[in-house]
Amino acid sequence: MAQLRIFSYLPNPRIWKATIAARLNGVEVEVRGARPRELRDWLWDFEARPLSPGEREEHAASVRVGKVGFKGGELIKTDAFLAAHPFGTVPAAFSPDGLVGIFESNSIMRTVARLGAERLPLYGRDAYEASRIDSFLDASLVFARDTQHYLLALGDEDFPAHVHARAVEAFAAYVAAIEQALASPRSFLVGEQLTLADVCFVAELCLFSNERRRRPTLEKRGLAPILSDDWEQAFPRTGSHFRRLADHPAFAPDVGPYLQKLEQSGF
Repeated sequence: MAQLRIFSYLPNPRIWKATIAARLNGVEVEVRGARPRELRDWLWDFEARPLSPGEREEHAASVRVGKVGFKGGELIKTDAFLAAHPFGTVPAAFSPDGLVGIFESNSIMRTVARLGAERLPLYGRDAYEASRIDSFLDASLVFARDTQHYLLALGDEDFPAHVHARAVEAFAAYVAAIEQALASPRSFLVGEQLTLADVCFVAELCLFSNERRRRPTLEKRGLAPILSDDWEQAFPRTGSHFRRLADHPAFAPDVGPYLQKLEQSGF
């Protein structure tokens, strides 16, 4: 039995925080899910699975109105799911018995790190390193919120220009801080070993790379892509760190195919 089960829409770079950490420290993680549109026909539960039309009728009492990425849609969320996940969102992680829910990708990642701490201290070697890692993870939440708002807005060809302007500022602030953190003679963001701070950084930047799919929308509005072709020249240490980690054996199974698909999209 897996030590942690995750239910999410797929692909989702944010759950890679957990899967990458699991490859590094040997924790067994099970992932269940499907593409966002398909999750409308899934049972949202510890035993998440696709529902047949007849089964959907049986769970009519569990119909809930979707929010954010699923806004306006009807989703089948069991009472047990909402007891474990009061915000009702995905990714949703569970303890092996399904009773304890862990939500938010950084918290799910921390769970994996704690489960495998004896094998590899991804969450730092002492209270100070752990707290510095937390600092990066907390800062990433600010960037992640702006990223989500921006990427969702790009789905509308008439999205407000001020959303793009805010995303420009968020990206510049986040990447500039990573660049500064890598300025000292160290190979990773915290200490001399790979930690959750590095894992989170790669996952969030991969998610932001989805902007490439919407370049025609930006061009139509006369706006420049934020993740431009030369962004790594402006932030060389950050770009080098990202590419180096993307090729790491623990990162490559998730990151490689995803970035390759984006590049093949023609943008």
